[in-house]
Amino acid sequence: MAPASRLDPDMPEKIVALARTLYGDEAPEIVFHPQCFLSWGHFAGEDSARAKAFLDIANDESFDALWFARGGYGSNRIAPDVLPALKPVARNKTYLGYSDTGFLLAGLYKAGFTHVAHGPVVADLNRQGDHGMQGGEDAVARALCYMFERDPKTLEPSASATIPSAAFNMSILNNLIGTELMPDLSGHVLMLEETSEYLYSIDRMMFHITAHEPLRKLAGIRLGRCSAIPDNDPPFGQTEEEIVKHWSAVSGIPYLGRADIGHDIANKVVPFGQLPKV
Repeated sequence: MAPASRLDPDMPEKIVALARTLYGDEAPEIVFHPQCFLSWGHFAGEDSARAKAFLDIANDESFDALWFARGGYGSNRIAPDVLPALKPVARNKTYLGYSDTGFLLAGLYKAGFTHVAHGPVVADLNRQGDHGMQGGEDAVARALCYMFERDPKTLEPSASATIPSAAFNMSILNNLIGTELMPDLSGHVLMLEETSEYLYSIDRMMFHITAHEPLRKLAGIRLGRCSAIPDNDPPFGQTEEEIVKHWSAVSGIPYLGRADIGHDIANKVVPFGQLPKV
């Protein structure tokens, strides 16, 4: 389902074809809620339609996972209404998405859901790869292999069975702070990624994120990729990594290096919490 912006109507055929290429006759059944293709201004249907679609899937025991169609904007408008309406069966599902869907991932994780993950969405199929070539098949295949197989090759390499992790788009986490959706991330490794933001905006968000007292109990911060950064005039003077290192040092949160996540086809999966011990 699409908790924010609308999905292209030609996407289901492409996604189902890719799943069959990967798995043949054993391909998982992928169902697209009709709400994905509604249009109401910026959104994939009115708030009530998007909330109903979320609950239709989350509360239906015949579905194993709820895969978010795309980001955009709007997940925060339905999260406070859908979370209290979830039934016990909803806890058994995998929830996968990133970007704007981080509002829902955060709320689910705060509510104790144990199969929440930051990773590719359906619309990533249309993402461009190197040299402008379409390469989104890799991202979508990674999502399917995580949901269907829990393939360890889909995971961000630092995800651990001993130290819990969480991952967010920087702008989304910045807006989660102070809301009822914000989970307790004490002791977690927090991974952050961003796209289409000026470096001064990244600096401002990191000031706010690292000033939030509960987040000073993090085990550390890792920085994913920050893509499509607009040119600043005059030049800002620091790279995105230098910015994150600066605010980590100011706040006393350990900076642990880079993370293999971002708004791109290489975006790896980050399960919230600890990986199952083998």
